[in-house]
Amino acid sequence: MSGNGAAAAAAEREEFMAFFPQIVRDLTEGGLGHPEVGDAVARLKEVLEYNAPGGKCNRGLTVLAAFRELATPAQQDPESLRCALAVGWCIELFQAFFLVADDIMDASLTRRGQPCWYKKEGVGLDAINDAFLLESSVYRLLKKYCGERPYYLHLLELFLQTAYQTELGQMLDLLTAPISQVDLNRFSEQRYKAIVKYKTAFYSFYLPVAAAMYMTGIESKEEHDNAKAILLEMGEFFQIQDDYLDCFGDPALTGKVGTDIQDNKCSWLVVECLRRVTPEQRRVLEENYGRKEPEKVAKVKQLYETLGMRAAFQEYEESSYRRLQDLIAKHANQLPREIFLGLAHKIYKRQK
Repeated sequence: MSGNGAAAAAAEREEFMAFFPQIVRDLTEGGLGHPEVGDAVARLKEVLEYNAPGGKCNRGLTVLAAFRELATPAQQDPESLRCALAVGWCIELFQAFFLVADDIMDASLTRRGQPCWYKKEGVGLDAINDAFLLESSVYRLLKKYCGERPYYLHLLELFLQTAYQTELGQMLDLLTAPISQVDLNRFSEQRYKAIVKYKTAFYSFYLPVAAAMYMTGIESKEEHDNAKAILLEMGEFFQIQDDYLDCFGDPALTGKVGTDIQDNKCSWLVVECLRRVTPEQRRVLEENYGRKEPEKVAKVKQLYETLGMRAAFQEYEESSYRRLQDLIAKHANQLPREIFLGLAHKIYKRQK
């Protein structure tokens, strides 16, 4: 990224983050007129401030970038930009809702460099209700900022459909890797791709761009299908990269300690590993994968090293980038390529 590009990205992020206190006010100040729910609204404020900021905000920032790229000058009035900022934060709250719940299901310890919300003293499984509050906050914000806009129904349906798709993906993930029931036969490339598409790609990549498209009047199925073809491929790469970083990333950079091996996850690394193992190596995997003991986790990591999984990932990254360039050339006829190229530059070669 050039110096100008980096400065513009930093300014956009600053603008986005500066809008967060307004989001918190929108969601909590209404409760001040109802003293009987005051304690619950105070808790919502705490939930929002702990779980919504702190990440890279790529999903929310993508709404803003795509909106600016697609909108005509007449569509970029201050009120419309405020709507784009609010919709960006809706996706960040949507993400927070999924992550709070996901961390409980995975028994994770840290998220974004701090303890997972449910791990905070005094929170525990009350975090389940906090996740519900984060989800309902999305729809309150959509109504407040977009309720009078012609695209409101499109956005509502988009968020509802994406929630359903993501929850199906999470269910596939849980069914494929039940804790303490290790069965490597469940781990296939086909199942892995289905989990990734539904659990990650729709909400992380298609949702932000599709929201901006609807907000700028792009409603045709053909246009959305073209965008989806590119963005789902990007989402698959992003998750594979996430799986790689879970094992080989630096926790000081990623902000979380990887647990995919202990959690018996259908990760890209284990799927690829299974394609390469000898019967003897498969036995090592069967005896050690999905176990909590550090020495067993270490044996799996050692097997990954022996089988050259670092190099396999680098090779995959290069071929995926080329495939993505081909998809952009093929499908981004009506839509500006910069939207997709900008997203690609953010995620390829990332360390966190």
